[in-house]
Amino acid sequence: MIVETNSGLRAWRFAFVLVLVILGAYAGAELGNQIVLSVVSSDGSANLLVSSYRETLLSSGGTLTAKVLFLLLGTLLSYLISTTAFNRLVIVGDQLRNMPASEKLAAIAGVILGMIVTVLVFPIVSSLKQPGIVIILMVLIAVAFIYLGVVIMTSMKDELPFWSRGPNQGDSAETKPERCKILDTNVIIDGRVADICRTGFIEGPIYVPGFVLDELQHIADSSDSLKRARGRRGLDILNQMRTELKMMVRTYDNTDPNDRDEVDAKLVKLAKELGGVIVTNDFNLNKVAELQGVQVLNINELANALKPVVLPGEEMTVTIIKEGKEINQGVAYLDDGTMIVVEGARRRIGETLEVVTSSVLQTVAGKMIFASIRNSHEGEEEDDGYDRHLRSYRGGGPRRKIQH
Repeated sequence: MIVETNSGLRAWRFAFVLVLVILGAYAGAELGNQIVLSVVSSDGSANLLVSSYRETLLSSGGTLTAKVLFLLLGTLLSYLISTTAFNRLVIVGDQLRNMPASEKLAAIAGVILGMIVTVLVFPIVSSLKQPGIVIILMVLIAVAFIYLGVVIMTSMKDELPFWSRGPNQGDSAETKPERCKILDTNVIIDGRVADICRTGFIEGPIYVPGFVLDELQHIADSSDSLKRARGRRGLDILNQMRTELKMMVRTYDNTDPNDRDEVDAKLVKLAKELGGVIVTNDFNLNKVAELQGVQVLNINELANALKPVVLPGEEMTVTIIKEGKEINQGVAYLDDGTMIVVEGARRRIGETLEVVTSSVLQTVAGKMIFASIRNSHEGEEEDDGYDRHLRSYRGGGPRRKIQH
């Protein structure tokens, strides 16, 4: 069921249904009148069924009742048909609104082609000498040829030379952007993409599909306070980017309104149609898009690539934050979030130490640096001596007698 929020749409619906209901009522009344006259004018001697109806119609009020019944039947059928037809027209209108200009022109050319073929066929059909049958056949033929014309012209629009070089197609960037960057919902909420775009490292037009904007709005309207805050942050970032950068929204969406695919699948499909690049920080979307031949710019990979290179043997000053997973390890972090695992720093939590890098491990989440405390050999000997004395004390060995 289509929800009509526009007053203009409701007015068009009322006028459309009213006109068709009036025509249906008139057609039903005329059909009833013809049937009644044909039955009444016949003597009924050849057909027992006609004879019984003839007697009923010749009774008092029988003719009027039959005409009223046919009028009501025509009104009811025309109302049902008109409401269904108007709903379909609204759906088709929404699809036409989202179609590119080239497809709209192709559809118009297809309609004209179908009407021309219908006019050429009309003299052949009119030879049947049956007005009712001729009208029904012509309507069916017109619908069939118009549909075939639209399908043929839309399928040939890319092959016809005059179509792509016409006066309305001079700017190819408006019909198909050149290597546009398509933003994902997660990367919009993340916010770092706005700073990257301001620096100029992302070239070309920036595009936000309509289904991504709808998902962002749905998150902003969530009952969960955390999701609602994330959604509103994403909308604020989009508003800032639209005022500062060249960004387009919903311009090139050519998706079916009845498409039930997930947002990630729609992103990949749209990127393949436009020849664009997906900008995201979603690891799974990155892999799925690469499998389907779509280029992806991953913000997380860019951030990892921009982290400073640390070589074994370099010295740095860090603050131990917490214990490590292994025995006698402490964990510290650089300003960019890189984790540093410091050996022998388990008892030094909260202290700022000078450490020496021993090795660097590259993982999917980023870099992990292993280091040791600078000049820690004396400390290690002290710790080892302390542990040895403690173990010897707890071991319960032989005790020497104290000499006075």
